[in-house]
Amino acid sequence: MPYALFCDDAKLSKSYPTEADVWKLARESGLVTDVEAKDARPTPRRVLDNDYEIRPCEAEPGECPEKNKVDAREEKDFQLELKPPKSELNENHTPLKRSA
Repeated sequence: MPYALFCDDAKLSKSYPTEADVWKLARESGLVTDVEAKDARPTPRRVLDNDYEIRPCEAEPGECPEKNKVDAREEKDFQLELKPPKSELNENHTPLKRSA
C-alpha cells in the first residue's frame, strides 16, 4: 500500500512505496520537527508541522509510487549537482563573480 502526505483529507504529495519514503521527503522539505520526548526517552521524537499526516493511500490512476521515489531521488541529486564547489564560493558562501 503506498503512502502520501495529507493535511486534513487533502492529499498534498505524490504517492510513495513506503511510509519511510514520505518521512524522508518531508524531512528534506523542512516539514519535520524534532520535539523533546516527554516520557524520559533518550531521543527526541519527530513530528510533522502544520497538522500534516502521513497516511496510506491509493495511487492516482497511472501513478507509479516506485517511479515517484526514483524521480524524487534523481531531482535531489540534480539539485545537489547544481551547487558550486566550495572552491568557487567566497567567505559568505555565495558564488564568486567571474570576469567575462
